[in-house]
Formats: sequence, C-alpha cells, structure tokens
Amino acid sequence: MSVKVRAGIILLSVCAVWAVSPAQSVRSLVNEGNSLYKEKKYSDAEAEYRKALEKEKESMHSLFNLGDALVKQKRYDEAIQSFKQTLEITSDKKIQAQAHHNIGNAYVESKQYAEGINAYKNSLKLNAGDEDTKYNLAYAQEMLKQQQQKQKDKKDDKKKDDKKKDDKDKQKQDQNQKQQQKQDQKQQPQQQERRMSKEEEQRILEALRNEEKNTQKKLRKKVPVRTNVEKDW
Repeated sequence: MSVKVRAGIILLSVCAVWAVSPAQSVRSLVNEGNSLYKEKKYSDAEAEYRKALEKEKESMHSLFNLGDALVKQKRYDEAIQSFKQTLEITSDKKIQAQAHHNIGNAYVESKQYAEGINAYKNSLKLNAGDEDTKYNLAYAQEMLKQQQQKQKDKKDDKKKDDKKKDDKDKQKQDQNQKQQQKQDQKQQPQQQERRMSKEEEQRILEALRNEEKNTQKKLRKKVPVRTNVEKDW
C-alpha cells in the first residue's frame, strides 16, 4: 500500500497562445523537459525546466513540472517549495488542487504524515470528488497512526530499559553495601581481639605490680632475729 501518484507533469495546452519570441523559447524548453521526464531522465528534465524559469520566473508549467522532476529524484523539500510557488502564481483551481495533492505526496514520501494530511485536505477543498486524493488521505492517516504507535512503543521501551538499568544499579549498590558490611564484620573481631589483648596485658601488669607491693609489705613486717653474743672477758 502506498500513495497514488498522479500523471506528473502538466503538458502545455495545444491552443495556448505564445505571443512573443521569449515565450516561444520557454515553451520549447518546457516541452524538451517534458520529453526527458517521460523518458525518466529526471535530472535532465530538471535542467530544462530551470532554463525555462531563467527566462520566465513565473512560468507555472515550469514550476509545477520542476516539482514533479524533483519528487522523482527524492528531493522532497525542494519539490514542495516548487509546488508552493506554483500555488502563488496561478488562480486555476484544478492546478491548485493538483499542486496540493503533489505537496501531500512529497510530505508522505518523506514520512511527514501530518503535513501530508493537511495538504490532501487542502486539495479536496478545491476538488472534493478526487478519488486519488481521498485514497492518499486515508493512507496518510493510517501511516500517521502507525508512526505515533511506534513512537509510543519506543518511549515505553526506553522507560523499561531505564527501569532495568536503575534496578541493576540498585542491585549492584546493595551488593556493594553487603560486601562492605561483611568486611566490617570481619574486621570487628580482629579489633576486639586487639583490644582484649591490650586489656589482658594491662591486667597482667597490674597483677604484677600488686604482687610486688604485697611482697614488699611482707618483707617490712618481718622482724629480723637478733643474736646476743656474750663476751667472755
């Protein structure tokens, strides 16, 4: 399913009156461009239409057909500008409707569906019974829904990925905290042992001091034995 593309270029009317020589030159350039377009030589056709525009800037046929040649080359932004210039210089409602239709096609081909929908609606205001434009409008509306759904799914997937990342980061943080706690628990007994060793050492030193003091007290209390030696003289 895709957009229906109209017969692209507008052919010069056989009964058109070309009064002066410069106009004849424009006409021949446009006709040459049309021949190249039909042969699918779109870049060559573009060159002829641009030559015609150099001679007559507001040549409606040149601008419109240039837009079609640009669409065929997938240069959609340039094509849209060419069709919009056509709208500015013609009051022919049929041509205006076709220009809006082609603007819609260029937007849709470049996946700018909302803009394409507006262009098709503008075309139908001028030519309400155009079945191709109705078809393309329905197609663009369906594609816009699909595009919006994809964008929504993408956002939902991003949210899920972000949540997974946050959960993973939190899990890693919890693991790091648990590891730190285990290390702290391992260090605590060692620190306690070191503290107990110091305390034990202190108690031993204190006991030795007390024992020394007791020994000294005992020695002071002990009375030395005096021996009386009677002198025999």
